[in-house]
Amino acid sequence: MVLEKLRSPRKKKVATEDYMVALDIGTEFVKALIAKVDGDDLKIIGVGRARQDVSDMHSGAIADISGVVRNCEEALADAEEKAGLQAKQVVIGIAGELVKGVTDTIRYRRPQPDRPLDASEMEFIIEKVQERAQIKAQKQIALETGNDDVEVKLVNSALVGIHIDGYKVSNPLGFQGRDVAVQIYTAFAPMVHIGALERVADELSLELIAVAAEPFAVSRSVLGSDASSNFTAILADVGGGTTDIAVVNDGGVEGTKMFGIGGRSFTQTIASDMDLSYKDAEKLKVNIDHDQIKASVAKDVNAAIDKTLEVWIAGVELALSEFDSVDHLPSRILLCGGGSSLKKLVATLEKSDWQKELPFTKKVTVQHINPSEVLGVSDETGDVNDHTFITAMGLLRVGYDTLIGSGEGDSIKEKLNRLLKI
Repeated sequence: MVLEKLRSPRKKKVATEDYMVALDIGTEFVKALIAKVDGDDLKIIGVGRARQDVSDMHSGAIADISGVVRNCEEALADAEEKAGLQAKQVVIGIAGELVKGVTDTIRYRRPQPDRPLDASEMEFIIEKVQERAQIKAQKQIALETGNDDVEVKLVNSALVGIHIDGYKVSNPLGFQGRDVAVQIYTAFAPMVHIGALERVADELSLELIAVAAEPFAVSRSVLGSDASSNFTAILADVGGGTTDIAVVNDGGVEGTKMFGIGGRSFTQTIASDMDLSYKDAEKLKVNIDHDQIKASVAKDVNAAIDKTLEVWIAGVELALSEFDSVDHLPSRILLCGGGSSLKKLVATLEKSDWQKELPFTKKVTVQHINPSEVLGVSDETGDVNDHTFITAMGLLRVGYDTLIGSGEGDSIKEKLNRLLKI
């Protein structure tokens, strides 16, 4: 089937390498951001978004490629109209329960402890970590899908920390020592998911420069380029189909978890319990605090929301309990994504009941991430105005990391992270 192009192919000028587009293909909306790379900063000059049909996505993954391409065309057309140009390069986010992100530590005993560590030896160690992580991810996804032949591919990798003979170093090169312990975050996704994204980019006539696990993209949005960052928080991206959680400790991503409950689950419960269409249920959910809604209707809507919240908060608790490598969890929770707009969701997170069995050392604080807090990305359109754009902004950061991957970085962390580029 030939897909009808909504954008006139080359009516607007085609951008140079200094521009890129981030596509956040969510369950509820596709968001497109066009940004200009200006030195170390990214300036957003075009914004677009389009609603997805219910059948286009399933639990954060693409279910209908042609439907998603149409929606991406629509979002891109808006963004290009505002920007006055078409970007050639794209970075796309990937979500879903089968995207696995873990931080692994590999201990490597050096055969020549007196020889100073060099870049080629570090590259060898990093390859070993990635190989081990891939085997682990493959086994986990095979177990969950019941398919032993499922193929997985590395989508993101980032250095978390390095110890030599038990001593933490920020720059391992030149050090002597016998035991090197390297912590690296890696995210893997099934090839079928990545293949769908590659097809979407191809249909849109865009060059796919990076695919990013969405919770990793959110962590990049708040971490920026500071290699010595001590940023610590739990990041929760509540989308339409999934909730993506990342635990960040002292500037390093400890791991990411995803589960298939998002804003759409709340809408479906309202629709089912009140015998409404999906569209009417969504309208009620979004306007639940409006004083024009009858008290009896509001009561039924709130009862349906509470029912789903109980399941959702159990999912959050389970996801966080799986971070068994951390001594204690960060007490700050930062939210983004359209599903987190629900006031009751924030209030439920602030309650202490669900936290009792988890290693928190103090009372949890909850707030939304503001676009102004995203490091190195600024908005020149005035349209990127709330927490629903954070993932797309994080994707721009991942795209920027990829573009500068071949350049000369100042810090050793950047140099080592270049070894991790796919």
